[in-house]
Amino acid sequence: MKIRSVRNIRLNLNRTEKIKKMEKIPKNIKNQKNGKNSKKYQKSKKSYYWQKRVHDGMITIVGAGKVGTSIAVELLKRDLDDINLVDIDAKRAKGESIDLSQMACQYGIDSTIKGSGDFNSLKNSEVVIVPAGFGRKPGMTRMDLLNQNMKIITDVAKKIKKNAPKSKVIMITNPVDIMTYVALKTTGFKREQLFAMSGALDNLRMKNVVCNKLKVSRKQVQTLVIGEHGENMLPLVRYCSVGGIPLNKLINKTELSEIKKQTVSAAAEIIKLKGATFYAPASSTTNIVESIYLDKKSIIPCSTYLKGEYGVKDVCIGVPVKIGKEGIEDIIELELNKTERNQFMKGVNYLKTVIKSINN
Repeated sequence: MKIRSVRNIRLNLNRTEKIKKMEKIPKNIKNQKNGKNSKKYQKSKKSYYWQKRVHDGMITIVGAGKVGTSIAVELLKRDLDDINLVDIDAKRAKGESIDLSQMACQYGIDSTIKGSGDFNSLKNSEVVIVPAGFGRKPGMTRMDLLNQNMKIITDVAKKIKKNAPKSKVIMITNPVDIMTYVALKTTGFKREQLFAMSGALDNLRMKNVVCNKLKVSRKQVQTLVIGEHGENMLPLVRYCSVGGIPLNKLINKTELSEIKKQTVSAAAEIIKLKGATFYAPASSTTNIVESIYLDKKSIIPCSTYLKGEYGVKDVCIGVPVKIGKEGIEDIIELELNKTERNQFMKGVNYLKTVIKSINN
């Protein structure tokens, strides 16, 4: 039987039947023309693993603003699962879902996209992404949003706990380290289940700075940024490379210092020029979701609740983690030198001060 798309099997078989019938990659996928390196084979193989590893459900995005809809566009193009947009502005969420559905026709994607203001629609969500809340204005820091967004995130977290208690939750709302902490404490979820996109975005920003500085291909650059998602972030130059060559072997200390400064100020520059950032946040978020859905075991820096790692407890901050189908599968502890340690702890201590203020 010729299979038009392995993903279509989802429409005809229940979850148990699929697992039983798909223990091996079907021969008609293995034997496609041009072998394993063909685009058709790789696409079918990806679709097959999507079927095998992910339960029936959907990806919910809470907040249908610029960031939320940009994430929806990225997710839709990768065809990972059905998409559910939820927003207090139900008309906007509905309108965005229709617009996205029409876009899906261009790509021949059969995912269902829906939008509403109903939080009951979170039920059966595999992943819930939370960009809901106010965004930064020119001249604002992320922490300036604290009081406004904490009320929103507390309310959203309660609704996630009620309607999607088994979902993996990815926080986006700023100040993201604190909002992750608030959501974690409100839901009582395990840290493996609820974490934030932070360093994943900072990585892209540092990569862009390095590429522009050295005039090299983006594919050749590897970066790593950990710590607070804010003014105290820590670009780990020692762990960055270009084509396998350590970054500090290619540029001098003055240039490295400038790269760090530009990485930290990247978001503020964009906000000053266009009012908001949403394409890069959407891309980095989608990479995390893909790693969950395809069980890729990707190493991605995310804001995570620490229980003694890096000598830190009771704070959410960016560190490298392994992301798989259950969310965070491992927290990777790096050896930091004295300078790096001081910068990392600067972010930790700042976040602890903020946490103490909101708990009083």
